[in-house]
Amino acid sequence: MSDVALVFAYGMITALATGLGAVPFLWVRKISGRTVGRLNALAAGLMLGASFGLLAEGTRFGGWQTFIGGLAGILFILLTNRYLAGHHVDPGSGRAGDPGLRRMILIVTVMTVHSLAEGVAIGASFGGGMALATFITVAIAVHNIPEGVAISAVLRSNGVGVGRCAGWSVFSSLPQPIMAVPAFLFVEAFTPALPYGIGFAAGAMVFMVLLEILPEAYGKGSAREVGALAALSMIAMILFQKLVAG
Repeated sequence: MSDVALVFAYGMITALATGLGAVPFLWVRKISGRTVGRLNALAAGLMLGASFGLLAEGTRFGGWQTFIGGLAGILFILLTNRYLAGHHVDPGSGRAGDPGLRRMILIVTVMTVHSLAEGVAIGASFGGGMALATFITVAIAVHNIPEGVAISAVLRSNGVGVGRCAGWSVFSSLPQPIMAVPAFLFVEAFTPALPYGIGFAAGAMVFMVLLEILPEAYGKGSAREVGALAALSMIAMILFQKLVAG
């Protein structure tokens, strides 16, 4: 398998993981907020641990370049969220009589836009080797499952079948394999850009965790439980990276 095909395949793994969020709706109409909070806490810890691995790898090629890339990643997420600020959708707020179609369109749109940075993270991570790329892919895939739950919760409450819920969930994450390939090719073709690309991916992921994933987790579950799950999963990811690398 060529390098480009491998990068695309890793991106597709994360996209398909989003579809797993629809699976619980084969048996139930609604997933408890506490369960979604736990999943988000787990994903947050894994993504933070993976981001630390990215930053450590980036500094091998240039500290300031990695920092500048991280700043660009933060600004990307900040500007994206500012653009979408007037279109925020709370998947748990659906009630009878709400404009269901508008809510469905918005939640898929929001998730799709947010997938762009994750695709860049996957592609850029290959510059640090297969182990790092695997860590990043696993972390994003885990993060995508609660996103799929959120999307499916909105769609299912409006009468959409489970199969279509899974399909729309995967669709929202298609920017990940699509963006992963050009990010990989850019870093591969221009080695001096490697720390910038790695820093961008790390900055975007860390800021996304702090701005969106952890606040949502705390809003849905016990603060102690969310904090413990996030901390333990982050420590486990860091130790796992050290174990494989060393």
